[in-house]
This record gives sequence, C-alpha cells and structure tokens, in this order.
Amino acid sequence: MRETNKKFSKSPRLSEGEWIVMKPFWEKGALAARDLFASISSSNTWSYKTVKTMLARLVKKGALEYTQVGNSYLYSPRFSKDEMIKAEVKKFSHHILGGSLRPFLVNFFEGRNPSKEEISALKEIMRQLKKEK
Repeated sequence: MRETNKKFSKSPRLSEGEWIVMKPFWEKGALAARDLFASISSSNTWSYKTVKTMLARLVKKGALEYTQVGNSYLYSPRFSKDEMIKAEVKKFSHHILGGSLRPFLVNFFEGRNPSKEEISALKEIMRQLKKEK
C-alpha cells in the first residue's frame, strides 16, 4: 500500500490542457505526435506546434515517456488514468479539504438528487473501504 501512495505523491499535477492531451493516450495507448494531434484537433484549436510543446512539458513533468522509432517519437503515459485521478483527488482532499471527506460529499451532493444506483454504489464503496481497514 505504501508503494502506491508514493507513486501517487510523485504523479505530476496537470493543467486542464494537459488532461486533454493525456486522454487519447489512456484511450489508445502509445501515440506519435501527429497521431495525437489528429486525435484532439477536432475538439480544440491548438496548432501542431502547441501540441508538441505540451508533449515536451508532459515528458518533463514525468507524465509521459517516449521511445524513438526512426525519425519520430512514440509517447506513452507513465501513469494510468485511474492512478492520475486518484492522485489528484488525494492532493485536492489534502490541500483544500484538510483530508476530510465530509465537505466534499456535502458540496458534491448539494442541489443534486442522486439515483438509487449512485447511492447503492457509494454504499458498496464504503463497505469495501471499511473491510480494508
């Protein structure tokens, strides 16, 4: 369990744009820059140069790694989407909520009417967490 927590603490913080760039990697696996650009070009107005800059930043942050294949680079994620989400939630919970789950849940459900399925899923998660402790 400690190894997992260390990994989460080492996972990089991503900007909103960086999350957009990472999504195709999690869906498709390793990609060349031009393939990534083709994947995200319909959903935003970034130039190819901007995408290349984002890739360089994500490599520098440690979110992506690459291997050289001929004259191009094949980029792949160092962390799964689930790992990144868990790390981000943990960081948010610690820094913003002081580690308490209560303010998050209260604000998350305020003004919402959760379905019976959502409530059942939450109860099951709580049962599993209780078992682990």
